[in-house]
Amino acid sequence: MQNSHLLASLIGSRICHDLISPVGAIQNGIELLSLEGAVRGPEMLLISDSVSAASAKIRFLRIAFGMAGAGQKIGKREVASILDDLSQSGRVTYDWTPIGDFDRKDIQEVFLALLCFESAMPHGGVISVTRSDDDGWEVSGPAQRQRPDGKLWTILETNEGAETVMPAHVQFALLPALVAERFGRITLHETADSLTITF
Repeated sequence: MQNSHLLASLIGSRICHDLISPVGAIQNGIELLSLEGAVRGPEMLLISDSVSAASAKIRFLRIAFGMAGAGQKIGKREVASILDDLSQSGRVTYDWTPIGDFDRKDIQEVFLALLCFESAMPHGGVISVTRSDDDGWEVSGPAQRQRPDGKLWTILETNEGAETVMPAHVQFALLPALVAERFGRITLHETADSLTITF
């Protein structure tokens, strides 16, 4: 991994590590209060749902932007748990069909792809993830190429122009860079109402 990517992933891991502990503590505290019946009502439900959503998002981002060490594996159960928790708090849901354990680096690339799709799905919908030995990973969904900006999808496909990407869309720059490091490439297929990428 290039030094800039390595440093960025270390920073991402550190931030997520420091955030997950207090969020987890809040989550545990809420569970204890609920068991004791000390606090009930819509306010407690709102806090509980918000903390659960924050925890799921941090777990997701830790994989997407954190350090992916050589040989680290992630199984379908962990991936499904993260994506199921994310689905509870948003308009996007996920259809994950690959089975077995995968390198954390592979899952990192897929999670970055999911972030790209989410930003191009203003009305939500289902993002599907499949994998084959011949074609690698395939991510598809009802995304629109002109959202959030058509140039971002060009950067994703060509791995050129990353220096123009704003922080909110860093996934469009990081994903093609990671794929290129393993001498892979991203292919984009577009229809009237959906996008599919393979890598």
